[in-house]
Amino acid sequence: MIDDWTVLAGGSPASLATGAELVARWSEPHRRYHTLGHLAAVLAAAGRLAGDADDPAAVLLAAWFHDAVYDGRPGWDEERSAQLAQSRLPRCGVPAGRVAEVARLVRLTAAHAPADGDRDGAVLCDADLAVLGGPDYAGYAAAVREEYAHVPDDLFAKGRSEVLRRLLAGPSIYRTARAREWWEEAARANLAAELAALAAAQAGGDEPL
Repeated sequence: MIDDWTVLAGGSPASLATGAELVARWSEPHRRYHTLGHLAAVLAAAGRLAGDADDPAAVLLAAWFHDAVYDGRPGWDEERSAQLAQSRLPRCGVPAGRVAEVARLVRLTAAHAPADGDRDGAVLCDADLAVLGGPDYAGYAAAVREEYAHVPDDLFAKGRSEVLRRLLAGPSIYRTARAREWWEEAARANLAAELAALAAAQAGGDEPL
């Protein structure tokens, strides 16, 4: 993956060190879903949607940083990841305006709610949520549960259900037309099925996933 990084950030010693740091962060042993596999999937999805972005390079850089700090603390993780981008990218020669855009985009992934007309935000958020409409949704859901293994079943089911309901409540999960065409229908079916399974598990007292 370092080759993908150097295409974006160059091959200077600072860039190579930053790329190695990011790979190490995404490889931390406590991660189950937010791994190098997730990073590769988001980069691939962002690449497919690049034509909808105003600054595709900023979107790809934000993908590299969006969960670079991951401790299972929503909001805090994204903020620390954005701060990491602000610290590392200037050393790699990335212009200040793009650094600011990358940090902004990383923070957006906390809620996946870009403003209307935010083309870069729409692409990054859609790429991050592409897994919802993917063929291995069950594996994704299981890995998320593993990352929250410290949370009791009932509390996890409650919190997870709230997330799923919020995603389903809007007119669409995805912001770009192509993402809606590719993933919306499958994502809604996957989310509804998981929500039903969580409700059944809570009613029956079984494991939520």
